[in-house]
Amino acid sequence: MPCLRAVRSTIPKTAPPCTGCSDARLLAKFFENQLVAGINTAYVAMNNIANNDATGVGKSNSDEVQQTLSSMLAFAEHIRADAQFTDIVNIGIGGSDNGPRMVTQALDAFATTGKRLHFVSNVDGAELAAVLKQLKAENTLFIVSSKSFTTLETITNAQSAKAWFAANYPNKSDLGVAGKGIAKHFVALTSNVKAAQAFGISTTFGFWDWVGGRYSLWSAIGLPIAIAIGEKNFRELLAGAADMDAHFCTAPLTHNLPVRLGLLDVWYRNFHGFTSRCVAPYHSALKRLPAYLQQLDMESNGKRVDAKGEVLPFATATLVWGEPGTDGQHTFFQVLHQGSDTVPVEFVVVKRERHGLAGHQEKLLANALAQSQALMLGKTDPNGHKHFPGNRPSTTLLLDDLTPASLGALIALYEHRTFVAGSVWGINSFDQWGVELGKALATDIEKRFQTGDLSGLDASTHGLMRKLAE
Repeated sequence: MPCLRAVRSTIPKTAPPCTGCSDARLLAKFFENQLVAGINTAYVAMNNIANNDATGVGKSNSDEVQQTLSSMLAFAEHIRADAQFTDIVNIGIGGSDNGPRMVTQALDAFATTGKRLHFVSNVDGAELAAVLKQLKAENTLFIVSSKSFTTLETITNAQSAKAWFAANYPNKSDLGVAGKGIAKHFVALTSNVKAAQAFGISTTFGFWDWVGGRYSLWSAIGLPIAIAIGEKNFRELLAGAADMDAHFCTAPLTHNLPVRLGLLDVWYRNFHGFTSRCVAPYHSALKRLPAYLQQLDMESNGKRVDAKGEVLPFATATLVWGEPGTDGQHTFFQVLHQGSDTVPVEFVVVKRERHGLAGHQEKLLANALAQSQALMLGKTDPNGHKHFPGNRPSTTLLLDDLTPASLGALIALYEHRTFVAGSVWGINSFDQWGVELGKALATDIEKRFQTGDLSGLDASTHGLMRKLAE
């Protein structure tokens, strides 16, 4: 069996075919506010701002980004200091939920205000209802996160939250008063200020067309993060990302972490035909990392056509999935070790712990290393069901500590890795047209539920709607 492990000798084999799309010139263009596949990638400016760096991308956007960042962080500090607010509810979906939810959970050790953060994303009313029953209207701040302020799930949840607030707010006479009621207890993160104002929200923080949802946690969308961990820690999050940006822009390809990981993704997908990648963070605070990476990777590169719309003659993004260790060892690791498919595994391991419980960290780290070793070496046994074939690839990312700076660097590493793989494949990693068809069909089907008109439907959908109408 050929060795599936990527070693130093592998890099020259994979790099030459990619030099036209992933060499230093492309990296330079990326940081010079150029259009990559027709999309402005100036969101990197938000990371540079943390170090007062207005070079490259930052030149044209620095002032606007800095002003919005400062205003958002000042508001976050105001909310942190206001004892009236005990609960913060972020209403958003996709990039307006995944990033802030993952980061606030990962950095919970840095949350010191005692305020409770809740996240509502699904249009399933059960999720919102479960949150609302924990709240008191007079002590709650709702953050409505939607660039367009038209996202179906977000606006539906926001309208229901507003109705609940109006029904449960004790001072009914203040509901529509400036600076009180809805105006005080609702804030919007949006570029559609008029729509937010029509909703009754007077406090808004904007972000721009060049900030894609899955890359937006560094922007005003990060307000829940800033409320949780404070301005100082939020700026450290940005600074960590900026450090990784600088590494990506300047490090030689052979020592460039995002480039190496991006090429490794291509190597596994196109040279070995692997169809999925497992992410196993060995730190419970990172339990949302796999879900966050699912959107980042699959929404960016899950495409069968290139940036020009031409069908690609090769496979692109893999499925990304996973759960934290050691839980995963007792659920799906069986298929990783002895299954018929080879699945590359990515271990994310944090050296230091912050819980102070003796004897736990050594066991956690030992299990992470043992799983990596077992995947690589396997175990020969004449009894087939006890035989481990080994030679199953894994990558281990080691963090000294889970801090705002290290998490920022880790997220930026994954962002740039995704960009590198997409560039090799010739993909526009900054659009997501695959989500649009379902939205349009859902609107049509919802109208049919209301009217009862099933004419013109395919047999499958027709039958399902009839069953649901019974």
